[in-house]
Amino acid sequence: MSSPHILILGAPGAGKGTQSANIVDEFGVEHVTTGDALRSNKEMDISDMEFEYDTPGEYMDAGDLVPDAVVNAIVEEALSTADGYVLDGYPRNLEQAEELADMTDLDLVLYLDVDRSELLDRLTGRRVCEDCGANYHVKYNQPETEGVCDECGGELVQREDDTEEAAENRLDVFEENTLPVVEYYEDTDEFVAVDGEQTPDEVWTDVRAAIEAATE
Repeated sequence: MSSPHILILGAPGAGKGTQSANIVDEFGVEHVTTGDALRSNKEMDISDMEFEYDTPGEYMDAGDLVPDAVVNAIVEEALSTADGYVLDGYPRNLEQAEELADMTDLDLVLYLDVDRSELLDRLTGRRVCEDCGANYHVKYNQPETEGVCDECGGELVQREDDTEEAAENRLDVFEENTLPVVEYYEDTDEFVAVDGEQTPDEVWTDVRAAIEAATE
């Protein structure tokens, strides 16, 4: 079996990171995220594109959004060197979905389908250790002592982008920009929707079955 080309889609809080890690472990593919791809190509020479800056890193250091054309080029580079991948966090809009179609052939488009109220529960309940970055949840993954990290004893805090207002905003952005991407793939043979409200193990059972069916 050749290494699969997988796109994973889902709102913030749907569990893409957890399932991507499972896919990497089970199928030996690379986890390609826009954030990682940008960080590992910070010094890429984009001076020929005639943008404000000559490298992606300069945009990141200035806190500015990296232009779509630069993100597209970086994702294309990452996919071209990967022997199988799970792509996570791209495409974020229809223009990028059309770019991706020119870059690569997908074996499977996975969509982790989770209701908005459940997503809000997951996002606003998340707590992160200030010292070591370990993740917890007030409902689903509680530490042994409330507010204290099991790993290192650090204080658990709510990240700024996990407050209710920020979480609502992140979901609004997803629904406006990325939900049309889900609809773009929905009518294709490669599309599989998975019930993301199951337990992580149950979701993984469905995800693995979908990958095996797509790569037979």
